[in-house]
Amino acid sequence: MIAHHFTIDVEEYFQVSAFESRVARSAWERLESRVVGEVARLLELLARHEARATFFVLGWVAERQVELIRTIAHAGHEVASHGWDHARVTHQTPLQFRESIRRSKGVLEDITGAPVLGFRAPSFSIVRGREWALDILIEEGYRYDSSLFPVRRPGYGYAGGRPDPHWLARPAGSIAEIPPTTLHWCGLHVPAAGGAYLRLLPYGVVRAGLRQCERRGVPGTFYVHPWELDPAQPRVDVSWLTRVRHYGGLRWTAQRLERLLTEFRFTLVRDTVAALLDARVVDRKRSVGVYSAPAAEAVW
Repeated sequence: MIAHHFTIDVEEYFQVSAFESRVARSAWERLESRVVGEVARLLELLARHEARATFFVLGWVAERQVELIRTIAHAGHEVASHGWDHARVTHQTPLQFRESIRRSKGVLEDITGAPVLGFRAPSFSIVRGREWALDILIEEGYRYDSSLFPVRRPGYGYAGGRPDPHWLARPAGSIAEIPPTTLHWCGLHVPAAGGAYLRLLPYGVVRAGLRQCERRGVPGTFYVHPWELDPAQPRVDVSWLTRVRHYGGLRWTAQRLERLLTEFRFTLVRDTVAALLDARVVDRKRSVGVYSAPAAEAVW
């Protein structure tokens, strides 16, 4: 049975990209923090279903919620980076991006005492033309990325990207790419990875996307945000479309997560990346006529 990836982008409700024009970063310190309670709900839910998850954490949040990050790690989950302050890659220079991922990686590793191997860009904002970010990730010691969403839509998307986990060869080296799940339907790749798609579309879309992954023999990657379990979060005055996308369906997120965790198995992204690395080592040894069972730990 395929084990998929249950991933969580750990950020406050007021830090989403859609609120950038309404909530200044300078105001964040004055706003009510709600992330601890919602992450606790997610941890309890995962524990009941004996599932392990990968938490992509903002450095800004980690610096202020040290015990929360330690609790995540102590529960056996993976801690990865979501950048420092939810700035989209499309809004950063290469120097700013490097500082963001270096700073967040350092804080998270200091808190957990474990290496941070993975990164996910806020709003999946490594898009066509911003591939230089992948080189910087490699140079800063990251081993995998989960930002290239192989869909075409306004604001983000890496149209034409591969839908399954794979290696990317870059000038700086290689990095594993773990794309969010899509549903192949009528010749299109339809978003089926979670988030608003879990809340606003029928549950069957996400389920069908993961089932397609199983038929291909690969893990799918699901994502959710802590604020998506919080119907009581303070409201921000935004356009009607942003209201629908952000607040729609919050009441049934928890119920759908229960169903998801009942129907599917989940493991850490780093475990899949280790398996990809094992397979790569085997292929290399076979190509030169030498093979023995590889140890991922030794290569890391």
